[in-house]
Amino acid sequence: MQIKPYKEFGELLTKHFPHKVQKVSINAGFTCPNRDGSKAVGGCTYCNNQSFSPGYGGKQRSVSDQLKDGIAFFSYKYPEMKYLAYFQSYTNTYDSTDKLIELYEEALAYPNVVGLIIGTRPDCMPDELLNYFEELNKRTFLMIEYGLESTLDSTLEFINRGHSHAESVEAIKKTAARGISTGAHLILGLPHESKEQILAHADEISKLPLTTVKLHQLQLIRGTVMAKQHREHPEWFNLFKVEDYIDLCIGFAERLNPDFVIERFVSQSPKQLLIAPDWGLKNFEFTAMVLKRFADRNTWQGKLYK
Repeated sequence: MQIKPYKEFGELLTKHFPHKVQKVSINAGFTCPNRDGSKAVGGCTYCNNQSFSPGYGGKQRSVSDQLKDGIAFFSYKYPEMKYLAYFQSYTNTYDSTDKLIELYEEALAYPNVVGLIIGTRPDCMPDELLNYFEELNKRTFLMIEYGLESTLDSTLEFINRGHSHAESVEAIKKTAARGISTGAHLILGLPHESKEQILAHADEISKLPLTTVKLHQLQLIRGTVMAKQHREHPEWFNLFKVEDYIDLCIGFAERLNPDFVIERFVSQSPKQLLIAPDWGLKNFEFTAMVLKRFADRNTWQGKLYK
C-alpha cells in the first residue's frame, strides 16, 4: 500500500469510526458579528455566504429537514453510511447558548448522525459554550473549526475580518485544552500577501495545538467587496494558475506540522457565483495533480517543518 505524502481527513475518521461517515452541511440561519453591526457591517470583503451553502441548506428550514434531505442524497448510494452534522454557514456559535445547544442537540438526535462539526470565528467562543462542548466531546464526535483566513493582522484588517491573529491563537489553545479536536481554515492568496508570507502561515499555525487544517485558494465571488476591489486594483491580487497554486500547496505542506490532518487544499464555489480563478477541475482531479506533484518533487508534509 502506498503511503500518502500528507495526512488525510479519512485517516482521522477511520480512527474514530468503524463505518463510513459523510458530512451533511447545515445552514442554521445564523448571522455573524461582522454583519450585524456588533463588530462591523458588510462582512468580510471576500464573503458571499451562498458560495459555501449547498442547495439543501435553505435558510428557513429546520436542522432536521436539512439533515433529512442531505442524508437522502447520500444514503441512496450508501445505505450503511453514518453522518456528521456540519454547521457550516456563517458563525455557528453566535447566538444565545440555550438556542445553540437546542440546535446541536436536534442534529445529534437525528437518526444515523454520529457527531458534529461546527464552523465559527475565533472571537465567538464564550467560556459557557466551551463548557458545554467539553461535556459534549465526551459523548460524541466533535470538531470545532475556526476561520483564521490569515495569520497577518494587516491582512485581517484589510479583509475586514474583525479579529486579530492573537484572538485566533487564544481560541484554538482554549478549545484544544478542553480535549476537543480543533481545526483552522486559511485562504491562500489574499491581497497584498507575498508567496513567502503565505508559506509563513504554515510556520505560524504549526505552533498551535491543531487537529486539522483546511486550505483553499482565494476565489473572487460576485457581489462581494473584493470583486469590486479587483476590478479597481487588479495589481493587489495574485489569482494563481492551477500549476502555481499546486506548487504553493506543496510548499505549504512541507513546512506544516506533520501531525496535522490536511483536510483539503482547494474549494469550489458555485459556477454562477465564481468570477475567478475558474480552473475547471473537480476536487478529485485537483487532488490527483497534488499527489503527482508531491511525487515529482520527492517531498512530503513536514519535510521542512522545524
